[in-house]
Amino acid sequence: MKNKPVVIGVAGGSGSGKTSVTRSICKRFSDKTILVIEQDYYYKDQSHLPLEERLNTNYDHPLAFDNDLLIEHLHTLMDHQSIEKPVYDYKIHTRSDETVLVEPKEVIILEGILILEDPRLVDLMDIKVFVDTDADLRIIRRLLRDLKERGRTLDSVIDQYLSNVRPSHLQFIEPTKRYADIIIPEGGQNHVAIDIMATKIETILSKNRNK
Repeated sequence: MKNKPVVIGVAGGSGSGKTSVTRSICKRFSDKTILVIEQDYYYKDQSHLPLEERLNTNYDHPLAFDNDLLIEHLHTLMDHQSIEKPVYDYKIHTRSDETVLVEPKEVIILEGILILEDPRLVDLMDIKVFVDTDADLRIIRRLLRDLKERGRTLDSVIDQYLSNVRPSHLQFIEPTKRYADIIIPEGGQNHVAIDIMATKIETILSKNRNK
């Protein structure tokens, strides 16, 4: 009987460095060992709404996510079965018709701003991480990302930050820090924390393989 995959949650505000932490951990292991699931892929389908309404979506609010589907997919992967992961198209503000075939692996890293907000997700995690980065760095990183990767204008990014991102961070994301087992300041630049995480994962994998 196969061992249950190790599930690691990597949370933190938008632009905190969650992805760099995840990448730094992944570099310590082979591609056959670690699978990354991004909560961003699980924004709710909005194809039934006109584009004007989709533009008003608060992507930093818990209700923006289809956690039911995410939890279903995590259970499927933990049962050593593949899934068809959804793809979200930020240009049309809804889920794409495309999906990505994802195979189960020994370690699942679930990354996202609000993964520690839903108790059902928290219950699935063996290790819970919160990446804690100052607000000024987070807004600069988000600004650069949205301008380069998502075709946004400077004014729209700033308006979204002030109206949705900052209030949602303070109300929903920051409070979830208390559920974390490990808090990592400054994201992927914190090499000591990355080393500790990698060692912990290796220890769990070693125990599982020796059972």
